[in-house]
Amino acid sequence: MKKFTVTLALITFSAVSAQQSVKNDSLKIHSVQEVLISKKVFKKESDRFVYDISNAPLAKGSSTFDILKQTPMVSSSDESTLKIAGKNNAVIYINGRKSNMDAASLVQFLKNTPAENIQKIEVITMPGSEYQVESSDGIINIILKKKSTDGFNGNMRMSSTANKYTNNSSSFSGNYRKDKLGISANLSGSANIQPQYFDLQNGNSLATNRSVGFIDDPNQNLGGYLNIDYQLNDNSNIALSWNTWANKSYGATINLFNTLKTFDNEGNLLSTEYTNSRNREDARSYNNNVNLNYEVKTDSLGSKLNLNAAYLNYKRFQHGDNNTILANADGTDVHATKNVLQSQPQIINSFAATADYNRKFENDFSASVGANFNKTNTDNDIQSITTDFIYDSTGQLIDKDPTATPNHFIYDESIYGFYLTLEKKFSDKFSGKAGARYEITGSLGTSDNSKDPALRRIEREYSNFLPYLSLNYAINDNQNLSYAFSSRMRRPSFWELNPVKNLLTEYNYTQNNPFVKASATYNQELTYMYKNSYFIVLNHSYLKDVITQVPLQGYPVSPDGTVGAVNELRYIRTNFGDQQEMSAALGVNKSFFKQAVSVNFNIGMQHNINRGSLSVDPTTGDRFLNANGDFVTYTNETESTSLFIQSNNTIRLDKKKTWFLGLNYFYVDKQQIELGLLKNMMSLDLNLKKIWNDWTFSVNVNDVFRTNVVEVNDRQANGNFNYILNDTYRQNFGATIVYNFGNKKVKKVRDIEDASKDVKSRTR
Repeated sequence: MKKFTVTLALITFSAVSAQQSVKNDSLKIHSVQEVLISKKVFKKESDRFVYDISNAPLAKGSSTFDILKQTPMVSSSDESTLKIAGKNNAVIYINGRKSNMDAASLVQFLKNTPAENIQKIEVITMPGSEYQVESSDGIINIILKKKSTDGFNGNMRMSSTANKYTNNSSSFSGNYRKDKLGISANLSGSANIQPQYFDLQNGNSLATNRSVGFIDDPNQNLGGYLNIDYQLNDNSNIALSWNTWANKSYGATINLFNTLKTFDNEGNLLSTEYTNSRNREDARSYNNNVNLNYEVKTDSLGSKLNLNAAYLNYKRFQHGDNNTILANADGTDVHATKNVLQSQPQIINSFAATADYNRKFENDFSASVGANFNKTNTDNDIQSITTDFIYDSTGQLIDKDPTATPNHFIYDESIYGFYLTLEKKFSDKFSGKAGARYEITGSLGTSDNSKDPALRRIEREYSNFLPYLSLNYAINDNQNLSYAFSSRMRRPSFWELNPVKNLLTEYNYTQNNPFVKASATYNQELTYMYKNSYFIVLNHSYLKDVITQVPLQGYPVSPDGTVGAVNELRYIRTNFGDQQEMSAALGVNKSFFKQAVSVNFNIGMQHNINRGSLSVDPTTGDRFLNANGDFVTYTNETESTSLFIQSNNTIRLDKKKTWFLGLNYFYVDKQQIELGLLKNMMSLDLNLKKIWNDWTFSVNVNDVFRTNVVEVNDRQANGNFNYILNDTYRQNFGATIVYNFGNKKVKKVRDIEDASKDVKSRTR
């Protein structure tokens, strides 16, 4: 269930990409300039934007996820993914260490961690060569508070929201310091049911299929973090961090009513068949990541050596019971026709080590050099048994035909990386940064799939040279112009390589692909900023061998010539051609009326160019026949231009600064994505907050007019069509109570990068 949800997240993912194409990427504005926004500090440093919320009323009573959505250049339109303006993905760092949680666990973690724990948020839109990120990813680094005096403080948070179901969460956070020892910890949990409504239609002139119904995914979550930092002496520190998260999702269900119609060549209806898809899934996952860090300052100029060693263990156990039941026109069951039992465990073990040395020289010059090593093993022992029920002419069951299709897929990967970055301030007006990263990747995938020898052993070795350049010119004290270029690779996540089917209906499923190769992204950006409040951004991204899902449909023809009897639809993970994205945006981030109103507003246009085609299922070799008996190719040779608007606003309602009203809005025009034409989307969110001593009370309503619904329509020249309507009930009502206690004095914590940062996001 969760896999299909993640699969269709591509739709929302693309929508958010347009919404956030406003980018303030890796500007390096001469010196640090600040704009005070209601006790919030938004400033530009050499390669990042810094949003200081340590004393902001906006943070009180909010979750970390809430405050990230309010951060300039960061937003979310689906409540499950965060986007940096114009980026494919926002990689989350905590205290300089990349989060190693899978995507679903990370979202729950951020939603259950109080924003009161945060000192500041750093947004790195164009990471330099020293960062191990993929594709056009940006970085959000969350710096947690740390006590500056001995003692203990913390907070407790309780929250409840309601859409189709009621969802509850709570958390407890503590922060302790004694002399040279600092400890921070968080424990949080939640219980929720994630509902979805689907209307799926596909087919051609001879056969059509429509599936309508609901998916309910109950979840129980428990996790948190523990950070221990000890100062060995004036020049060195050692730190240990542990992040953990557990998820239990038992009783997830898919209930879809399917209508299959066939027609003759003149369009006359020949037959109609009704079935119910009744699927149940039980799943649980565990995510543990430990990182050991040692940092030493080597001179008085600030040069330092940073060493990290990290270990990741991720386990997911998933069992599905998928039933296809013959039905009447009113949806009542007749008898079972097919049952598929699936067991899909995944175990990931990863070890990583990094060494980074930053040498600072006089005359505003610095050089960074480093290396990393990652060794990852994934074990996927998939078991699947398909049973066909055979009936006589009177409808009596006469036989069962079970077929087992096991597939034990093991994937080993090793990555070696080296980088060099040089940074120089040439004058008070002009500075630059240049670097390069060289990566060597070797992988081996083995499978006991006896039906397809090509899937039994897949071995790859490749290397990549990835340059980076940033130039910055301060025209005067109020104006700045910057240019940045970055090249990155995107490796497929580990579950994308696992060759398993995830069934929605009998003839509609997703298919992962071990043949997916890494894709490349080249990004350019030109930015003009005025008074650190107004900015214009021009951006161009070229993506080669895009990793995405492609819908192939028709009557499947296997390599031996066998033709399937029913029109099928497969969402296949593959490399699908090339893509270009161009955007122009205007942004404002400023306070008005003596800081009573804070505005973060972006508006712009994005132009997408898609160039891709696919005619063969790369996992089976199957081709597909259309209604006329011709082999078909799915193509996306389209372009689209779309408008996007994003506005996050906070209004202070009283002089004592205890009442606040939040109004947030986004609009994304229709645009062409890989799956077809995505309809326009929008959402209006409201929030009312009251601060009373150490207590914060807030109520909110999201997607007030219920306009944040995904709708995709695709019609091919060969006659095939595919339509998706997906409602995830983003309209919801909620209330939150937060209590803060203890000594509130804090200071900045050390930034520590996790050694396993290039592997973490790939457990998604």
